[in-house]
Amino acid sequence: MKQPLADDTEDVSLDFGAEEELRLRKARIRHPLATFFHLFFRVSAIVTYLFCDWFSKSFVACFVTILLLLSFDFWSVKNVTGRLLVGLRWWNQIDEDGKSHWVFEAKKVSTNIAASTEVEARIFWLGLIICPIIWTLFFFSTLFSLKLKWLALVIAGISLQTANLYGYIHSDVSKRQTKRISEDCLEGYGNAQPLERHCSPERSQH
Repeated sequence: MKQPLADDTEDVSLDFGAEEELRLRKARIRHPLATFFHLFFRVSAIVTYLFCDWFSKSFVACFVTILLLLSFDFWSVKNVTGRLLVGLRWWNQIDEDGKSHWVFEAKKVSTNIAASTEVEARIFWLGLIICPIIWTLFFFSTLFSLKLKWLALVIAGISLQTANLYGYIHSDVSKRQTKRISEDCLEGYGNAQPLERHCSPERSQH
């Protein structure tokens, strides 16, 4: 009588979801409209500032146009492109005592196909960091060339764009801290219990 063969095989679970998520994150841009407007308003403001004398001799028209572009950029980056491209959001609120609080929020990691890609995140951060540096250079060039009538506009550009930079840097730091806390909580529970709310807060107030 034949003896049954010993089964030396081992069941291995393949995490296709993680592989699919990695492939999607390295894919092409999935939010082309948001990516375009993330750069359009801020680059247009810089180009208009540099070449506005070629298009119009009216200082008021140039001033208003650039200020509108900076305002559109501030609103779109703060409320739309940051949420879509990197899953971050920030705002400032005043409590009942009149104290100002910065609120930073990060989107939970998801395998949703609508998640942002690495290319989009790189474009977002490069645009967010480089443009305030350019406006800072404009500030010094305005001082050295004594074009003081542009000083208020340049300061407005620095203020609006550094506000977004400050907010998103803190949001990213908050996201990393939340991820680290969640991992510590997950290890503490041994992957047996779901994480409680205080272990993975979506916001942090400063």
